[in-house]
Amino acid sequence: MSTVQPIPRTGLVWLLVAQVLVILPHLSHLPLWIIGLWLGCAAWRIQIFRMRARYPRAWAKALMMLGAAVGVYFSRGGLIGLDAGVVLLIAAFILKLVEMRSRRDALVLVFLGFFAVVTSYLFNDSLLAGIYSLAPIIALLAAMIGLQQSTTDTHPWPTLRLASSLLLQAIPLMLVLFVLFPRLGPLWSLPQPKDRGVTGLADSMSPGDIAELSRSSALAFRASFEGPIPDRDRLYWRAVTFERFDGRRWSQSFSSQIPQVPEWTPQGAPVDYSIVMQPSGRPWLYALDVAQVDAGGARLMADFHLERPRAVDKPLLYQARSWPEALREPRAAAATLERALQLPEGGNLRSRDWAKSLRSQHQTASATVQALLSHFNQQPYGYTLRPPPVGADIVDDFLFETLNGFCIHYAGAMTFVLRAAGIPSRVVAGYQGGEINPSGNYLSVRQLDAHAWIEYWDAEKGWVSVDPTFQVAPERIELGLEEALAGEQDLMQGALMGLRNYRDIGWLNELRFGWDSLNYGWQRWVLNYQGERQLEVLQGVFGKMDARKLGLLMVVSGALLIGLLALMLLKPWRRERDAQLRQFHRFERLLARQGIARLAGEGARDFAQRAAEHLPDAAGPIREFASLYEQARYAGYPAEKAELRAALAHLRRQLPWRRVKSPGRGRESDAGDP
Repeated sequence: MSTVQPIPRTGLVWLLVAQVLVILPHLSHLPLWIIGLWLGCAAWRIQIFRMRARYPRAWAKALMMLGAAVGVYFSRGGLIGLDAGVVLLIAAFILKLVEMRSRRDALVLVFLGFFAVVTSYLFNDSLLAGIYSLAPIIALLAAMIGLQQSTTDTHPWPTLRLASSLLLQAIPLMLVLFVLFPRLGPLWSLPQPKDRGVTGLADSMSPGDIAELSRSSALAFRASFEGPIPDRDRLYWRAVTFERFDGRRWSQSFSSQIPQVPEWTPQGAPVDYSIVMQPSGRPWLYALDVAQVDAGGARLMADFHLERPRAVDKPLLYQARSWPEALREPRAAAATLERALQLPEGGNLRSRDWAKSLRSQHQTASATVQALLSHFNQQPYGYTLRPPPVGADIVDDFLFETLNGFCIHYAGAMTFVLRAAGIPSRVVAGYQGGEINPSGNYLSVRQLDAHAWIEYWDAEKGWVSVDPTFQVAPERIELGLEEALAGEQDLMQGALMGLRNYRDIGWLNELRFGWDSLNYGWQRWVLNYQGERQLEVLQGVFGKMDARKLGLLMVVSGALLIGLLALMLLKPWRRERDAQLRQFHRFERLLARQGIARLAGEGARDFAQRAAEHLPDAAGPIREFASLYEQARYAGYPAEKAELRAALAHLRRQLPWRRVKSPGRGRESDAGDP
């Protein structure tokens, strides 16, 4: 009949610490009752260790499991899905703490902890999250080590040092596997967590939507150029095109989402750049017009926006080449032009009449457009995030009554008037500009850079982009939204503690740029080191790669690293040939860590006697080793090396973890024969 091995105190301490560290990054997306569950289970577990409470009975465990399942169901709306699955995992991780009786149960808890650490990356994969994840991993390793110790070992700090040392030793092998191990596609697909904050442009938009989006400082994407960064007034990042207008909202048309490459001709010098796009929950890719990208499955759609088959639910790196001066659809299809002339049947009568008047005064489309732009420039229009409310005829009220609005007001109103004048036009939504980071020479484009402009069709020039906002607030295009709306203090709503609010303080701004550059490098070179990117890097270093060469390289690199690590740990060049003397020197070093150093010329028996007096709890093993050594060394007793090693191991288990102060410390002797 086997006996159940109790859980050592050190192991239990590190299990409790590990649970706190594992659960902490999940708190932003866990229901509050999880915190109460952990506090209750941790207190119960401590009372069990102090023998003041009993283990839960079978009915109690069943009741706790049922309660956790009910809690997950009501807090997540079901038991199926990624969000519910993570909550169930954390709940099981907590409940196992009370249920575990043996070291085997505790090891199951440790393995659950490692899995819970991995799931935290589904919600936050930033550089800071990656650095923090080392803390729960070290705590879990310390718990594993503590579970192998005796119940008398009550000092957790040496366990922590050993766990940290093991992690440091594993890092070189981890790097080799990261660089060389082939990236395999998953056998299943995980949905994006619902609580993972994703903000961005939507597939339809009303005048107030971009205004609300522009109050957010959340990152949209970063862009690195192979050459000089273009001027700010050329940085119009297209995301989506809106062709349908129902009198209140602009939205995509079904035909524009067909993956049909439109006719276009490259003109001018191309612009080469790469983008690291943040999760948007949308399939669109951001790019300058007209773009070609190497992202898997991404295509140029009929309205010149880029789209991939799946939504962007994790950071995405892709290369792009754009021709901003390209000639776009000089011979547009009749159906395309008809969609670009669509208007609601009624409403906004003043705008319709004004459009007819403009068209009668100007014979060409470009002249009509210039007249509209001049009107916005010369009349007292204002640019604001707080436009006055409008009625049912939103275009009429904006153009002739309020005269104040945001970019979507101007783009929407101008498109409406041009369509009413018989000129095909549509609204383009995306981002404009971006903040240059001097630390890495790249652009950071945020949600506050969201922008809307228009493009109209000319029989000679094809689609031509113009921005009516520039006529009203040129500083928005030349300097950025924050400078254009410096008087509106609530622009950075929800980000009062962000470092962007302290850009005028030089060292804080440099710190912000430096940290952002580190995060960009993390996303660009670590998170996006996948598939084609991995193959590209390896071929650049080792030449043409195939599966055989890659496997051989991985085996050789791993073996070399393991060999070097073994040499560093074993240090064979420091090993003594005399096996008996080597064991005695280990005996010396073991006692020296307790503050008892052998004096110069002090014999083995005297040294052992002095150590036994200072360490009464370990006096027996000390004298036993010294006696065995003397017999083997001087009396000709045929003691085997294994006997000395066993006696030394027995002594090591009896010594306390902490160093004991010694009143009679002396100088350690030379490595000679005592």
